Amino acid sequence: MLCVAALIAAQPAKRTLTVDWIMQGPGLYGWAPSDVRWSRDSAQVFFHWKRHDGALLAEPDTYAVLRDGSALRKLSDDEARQAPPPGGHLSRDKSATVFLDEGDVFVYDHAAGVRHDVTKTTEPEFNAWFHGDSKTVAYRRGNNLFLHSLEDGSIEQLTDILAPGSPTPPEEAKATDSQEYLKKAEREILGSIAERAKKREEDEAKKKKRNSRKPWILPARHSVSALRLSPDGKWVLGVITEAGEKTKTVAVPNFVTESSYTEEIQTRNRVGDVQNQTKLALFNRETGEHRWVESKDRLQMPQFTLDEKRPVLLARSLDNKDVRLLALDLETAKTRELVHLHDDAWVVSDTPHGHLDDGRVWFVAERDGYAHLYTVPYAGGEIRQLTSGKWEIRDVTLSDDHRVFYLTTSEAGAAENQVYAMSIDGGDRRRLTKEPGGHSVAVAPDGSLADVFGYTNRPPELYVGGKRVTESPSPAFATYPWIDPPLVDIPARDGAKVPARIYKPQTWKRGGPLVIFVHGAGFLQNAHKRWSQYSHEYLFHHLLMERGYLVLDLDYRASAGYGRDWRTAVYRHMGGGKDLEDQVDAARWAVREHGVDAKRVGIYGGSYGGLVTLMAMFTQPDVFAAGAALRPVTDFAHYNHGYTSNILNTPQTDAEAFRRSSPIYFADGLKGALLICHGMVDVNVHYQESVRLVQKLIELRKENWEFASYPVEDHGFVQPTSWADEYKRILKLFETTLR
Repeated sequence: MLCVAALIAAQPAKRTLTVDWIMQGPGLYGWAPSDVRWSRDSAQVFFHWKRHDGALLAEPDTYAVLRDGSALRKLSDDEARQAPPPGGHLSRDKSATVFLDEGDVFVYDHAAGVRHDVTKTTEPEFNAWFHGDSKTVAYRRGNNLFLHSLEDGSIEQLTDILAPGSPTPPEEAKATDSQEYLKKAEREILGSIAERAKKREEDEAKKKKRNSRKPWILPARHSVSALRLSPDGKWVLGVITEAGEKTKTVAVPNFVTESSYTEEIQTRNRVGDVQNQTKLALFNRETGEHRWVESKDRLQMPQFTLDEKRPVLLARSLDNKDVRLLALDLETAKTRELVHLHDDAWVVSDTPHGHLDDGRVWFVAERDGYAHLYTVPYAGGEIRQLTSGKWEIRDVTLSDDHRVFYLTTSEAGAAENQVYAMSIDGGDRRRLTKEPGGHSVAVAPDGSLADVFGYTNRPPELYVGGKRVTESPSPAFATYPWIDPPLVDIPARDGAKVPARIYKPQTWKRGGPLVIFVHGAGFLQNAHKRWSQYSHEYLFHHLLMERGYLVLDLDYRASAGYGRDWRTAVYRHMGGGKDLEDQVDAARWAVREHGVDAKRVGIYGGSYGGLVTLMAMFTQPDVFAAGAALRPVTDFAHYNHGYTSNILNTPQTDAEAFRRSSPIYFADGLKGALLICHGMVDVNVHYQESVRLVQKLIELRKENWEFASYPVEDHGFVQPTSWADEYKRILKLFETTLR
């Protein structure tokens, strides 16, 4: 017994957590490897990575490792420039990749392992890709499309699109009848004038013979967003954006600047304002004549197959309830519907799709209530479902030979991301990743995998050839026993089971306090077995456990990963509908099942989580004694259009949905203690949102609230000092009111 006691006494004491220590962020748990890609010979893996002790704002370094996971090394700056690029367009013969870097076009030669400059211009290039073989590159510069020969360096301008307000070309200028009379008379009277006019006409005729394209001046408020040459070289497809008329852009003041002067950051307009409209134009490469592709929906740039015959474009309706996959006839500029997706709430904005070599188009949709993979013949015909079940596809890529789908799915459980291989014809899926948790793979041309894998209490690391290649956290991270919080299903009042992480102290005693964390983004998942993107909060929940708090972290209604009905459960009622009911039901469950003191329940969260926190404090004051609302949406009429109009429509068409979803209308209900925190250069949820709410609380003569501002922080905080200050205030709030 004495020996055992001596051994125990010799063990180092478990670290006591402090807010300053855990809010080091990546300086403690590290940065995840990113931009993982293989060499074309499948011999090496390249990736970006920054060690835990790297400078906070420094760019990650480039690393390389052999296919068996050996010989890891950091590349020099010169070597990194000659590494395969993380993106770009691979040539048809797979010998080269064209890509953009700092506004210029480059081509990477995979056999030689070097990059070559294509452009060196002060004006940036966009939309670079190979046209036809690996010898010709197309790209956009300004309003026009260019074709660049890599063999002789020649450049051909394919369009003559002029900015709004440009002078009308001389040959297009219209003179009055009287002016035309004077011109004609002057040529008849003065021989020198007649001679000059003849020379000019001859020069113009020669120029027109060389380039007979008709210039086009963009209408007012129109701009070119993208240009693409059709594979047959006859047509240029242009995505043309028309800016909303009389739309106001919100300016965010930045007070802490290098110049010491306040500077304004132009951000976005607001929901319900006249939005930019996207149209698709077809330009004849030879004549410059253009036609509009007729559609009542917003259009995106078509995708082409390598056989050059099957352009497909994606169209989304202005009310966000319909998405169509359309086949485009380039000769007639007419479309033909392949797939129509409809949702009475809102259809998912991102509809992954692509081409198969056998004439089919693949796409992901919620046609049976979950995100699954489908195909449809380009020529028209029956839609075929390739996957099914109460799980979702989260990512799709095609193998190098276009014969196999690589699918990242929740088939093994909503809490996991596992990768499977499946024939393009469907059928059995072969699971490629085994360990429970979250996998994100890069597939080599020969089918080998490089896997960025993380688990609940293990930050993501790169695995190649079955070996762990990186070690991201600081050594100090391992000095604390971070837990794998159990997942529980909490019964909701309507019979649903709400997934949640539970953090329960080993020394838990009935009558203790509860804190509920509300994740942000709305459509996001956090009750899972992967390393959380809410890593600061994951560590903070351990600190709360040390101090005797039970913590719950819910995938409330509207969270991602549980199908269409879960996703759309907040349609026309955000923040205070089923999403808030799930938090209330979780608090009551914790009281009932774990003996939580019903008078000592707190809640906190950021962004959407801040919205729900405010609604909880304003409309459920008898349930929640304290709340911390971080960067919260307070009035949805002030938020952006793309996200908000999906769920609440627009203020002028659905005022009821906006009022019942906006906490500022319910502020009079505040009884408990409220903390509001907001970054002052937040370009997503503007700082003004919290300022307006503060003024409302002042006018209501409320006293039990505090407001903390962070002068250098955007929506997602960066500086560890800001994180630490914010979470010290949250901890103080809970310690003061709940303990």
